Amino acid sequence: MGAVAVIDVDPDLAEGLSPPEREAASRRLVAPAFELPVGVWEPNGRPELSGLQQAVGVLVVEGLLTRAMTLEGRTTGELLGSGDILRPWDVEEAPPNVTLSVTWAVHAPSRLAVLDRRFVVAAAHWPSILEGIAQRAISRSSALALQLALGQVPRIEGRLLLLFWRLSERWGRVTPDGILVPLRLTHETLAALVAARRPSVTSALGRLAEGGLLERRDGGWLLHRAAENHLADYLASREANVAHPRIKPR
Repeated sequence: MGAVAVIDVDPDLAEGLSPPEREAASRRLVAPAFELPVGVWEPNGRPELSGLQQAVGVLVVEGLLTRAMTLEGRTTGELLGSGDILRPWDVEEAPPNVTLSVTWAVHAPSRLAVLDRRFVVAAAHWPSILEGIAQRAISRSSALALQLALGQVPRIEGRLLLLFWRLSERWGRVTPDGILVPLRLTHETLAALVAARRPSVTSALGRLAEGGLLERRDGGWLLHRAAENHLADYLASREANVAHPRIKPR
């Protein structure tokens, strides 16, 4: 394992600190860090996470991960990136005779910092840093609540447009054609994020591409400018299986 100066790799946590405070925090708030290659990640049994049940969590310094929960064959997922706080050692309890599993996947080479007990003791000198960490946890909870509401949209096209609208706010880059979301997300991953089956997502993506609203590009997905104008139409549609009127590309 290596180590990182948390304030240096995540400057937003230092908001509100004076320059001398920031310099002192950079020196003292050093956390163990480890890297994850692309692929399936199994946190259980990882030596860098052993004995951390009382730690604040793990900070994603860089990279892209998903956490997918499968309940009786139905999967929903969560997309995580730099700045998110995880507690991968926490285990969800399933009711008796109910099959529940959680899987982690790394979609881009990732680096994580361990915010252990030593970090918490040192960070107590700067309460605003601990407040920032707590705010990250609350923001993640709010994002999950919004994602739960997203899963209630009847039309999968509407779910996908809402999802990419959310992703574009965090990761998007404005281009002449629209907003490019530079994330290599497979149809299977997108299906987990919108609580749908992969074949249904593939069909919905085809219809959105045909309508000039959303399409796969090299290095990510392009949310066309026309998508915002038609999002309300998909959200207002109450029937999940009724074909939406064909939209001409603009």
